[in-house]
Amino acid sequence: MRYATIAVTAALLAGPAVAKSESAYTKIYTPDAKCKTVEQNDDEGWAVSKCPGYKGIDVWIADGDNRVMVAYGAKGRDEAAMSQTFSFFNVTGETIEWRLKDGKPVATILRWKIDGGEDLPKGEMLAVTQLTPGNQCWIAVVAAHKNKDANELARKAADELAGTVDCANTPAKIVGIPDEAIYAPE
Repeated sequence: MRYATIAVTAALLAGPAVAKSESAYTKIYTPDAKCKTVEQNDDEGWAVSKCPGYKGIDVWIADGDNRVMVAYGAKGRDEAAMSQTFSFFNVTGETIEWRLKDGKPVATILRWKIDGGEDLPKGEMLAVTQLTPGNQCWIAVVAAHKNKDANELARKAADELAGTVDCANTPAKIVGIPDEAIYAPE
């Protein structure tokens, strides 16, 4: 009985269980990513592709007018994230970082490379997207070219904000040193 009491006391002193956060990675835009074009209009210059993501979660990529939009899940094309991009010409990186809590994906971090053209802003931005079905959107943006710890800032934002943001009413939070020439929410 004494040992049981010690075990229970030790468990209580340890405090509440905290969800463990970790990362997993998948690729897009590489041959091994196995992306497939699902819709395309050459006359208008746009396409939509679907790639398998973490544990087979669909990754939807829309590319048109030299801008990219990305959303996730079976109904990703219907999510707010599928309409979010930077106003200047851009392309994403090829690696998606999936933030997991207790093994379940709750957010992604994806690098966007911005090139507005001559005399216009250039830089790299990290967009953090919460994966809440029906409420999927950018929840944080980090100017990677202005923050040497940009990846850590993005992970912290993903871990703290994922699942708490109301996409219809809340713009993405700017984290770290901003680049308002590239991203300044309304």
